[in-house]
Amino acid sequence: MTVNANEVNLNELDLADPDLYTPPDAGLGVLHHLQEHRPVFWNARRGGGPSFWAFTKYADGVAIYLDKTNFTSERGMQVGQTESAARAAAGKMLIVTDGRHSQLRDVMNPALTPRVVRRLETAMRETVGGMLEENARKDSFDFVDTVAGRLPLSVICQLLGVPRADWDLMIQWTRTAFGSAATDEVISDAEKAEANANIFAYYADLLAERRGNLGDDVISVLIRGRIDGEPLTDEEILLNINGLITGGNETTRHASAGAVIALVENPGEWRRLREDRSLIPTAVEEVLRWTAPSLNVMRTALRDTRIGGQTVRAGERVSVWHPAVNRDEDAFPDARRFDVGRTPNRHLTFGLGRHLCIGAALARFELRVLLEELTSRVTRMELTGPVKRLRSNLMWGVDRVPVHLELDHAGH
Repeated sequence: MTVNANEVNLNELDLADPDLYTPPDAGLGVLHHLQEHRPVFWNARRGGGPSFWAFTKYADGVAIYLDKTNFTSERGMQVGQTESAARAAAGKMLIVTDGRHSQLRDVMNPALTPRVVRRLETAMRETVGGMLEENARKDSFDFVDTVAGRLPLSVICQLLGVPRADWDLMIQWTRTAFGSAATDEVISDAEKAEANANIFAYYADLLAERRGNLGDDVISVLIRGRIDGEPLTDEEILLNINGLITGGNETTRHASAGAVIALVENPGEWRRLREDRSLIPTAVEEVLRWTAPSLNVMRTALRDTRIGGQTVRAGERVSVWHPAVNRDEDAFPDARRFDVGRTPNRHLTFGLGRHLCIGAALARFELRVLLEELTSRVTRMELTGPVKRLRSNLMWGVDRVPVHLELDHAGH
């Protein structure tokens, strides 16, 4: 939807307010209004924290992503992140590292090769297929809790070598850490902090255990890694494990849940996909464009520069808003229509340039498996209640998607 200009008070607007993304339109009306009327917007923070420039045009987003001379990610990479928190991880964690970025990436790449990903395919299909078969017998179930949340978390746990008995605990901790609640409760900052502390403590113990018993999991790959002949410290390993959990679990979870919502709300596209499964690769890209799980990305200007006709001063923050840039009519014809056959589809969901998401291939593979299992097993999907949006200024997603599915038992 597009919000009327009279409905948006730009003097009071704060894009960093997480409550902006909980209504049914998930803040899209506000972002579309900015794109049409103020594509370069100075966002003065209302509740404290650093102010920033907000860019909602695709071309400006591309320019910011590709400009590694004038912008840095080491002072914060998402709106709402404090500079002190970013500096603590700068140079150690892949997503907030510039100078050593390629070296850290080279260390981590062997853990996420296509061969490694394909090795997990059977387990992925068993997870998705099993959960669909089990829950389709119910009048209604939460797709987020039972399928969308379990598929990526099970994959990440396997990659990290987490024992099967601890997977449910990881699901609980990660959901809480990112403020995701299946009920109407609001996760407090204290609860988020406790969950994050539990995750770090768990992986610190697993790291210590793995040092004495190396395997072929991601943690072992990071232990073996060397940069300029030196091994990674425990802190560097744990920070990058946390990055993998965020990117590998949260992003795919919200994209998977968003895929079901989009297909239910666009029944013609659901029929089209079921009748022609050769469209699944393009459907995956359209799901990624449409759902844009990472709400924004931030950079800090190292020197005065110009973006979108605006002079950005050294030290000022700039942000790219993925749900908006991915729906820019200047970049995507009929951009506000969900089209499983859309091509080309150069969305910015995974970023661009040297900070292109290291787990992009894994996320695409998981979404492909999900769509293949859905189209081969399910004949009909319907929402059985209201969707609950995630309260967050970091992730753009959903907490609850109540659905009813009907299965095609002829093929299974």
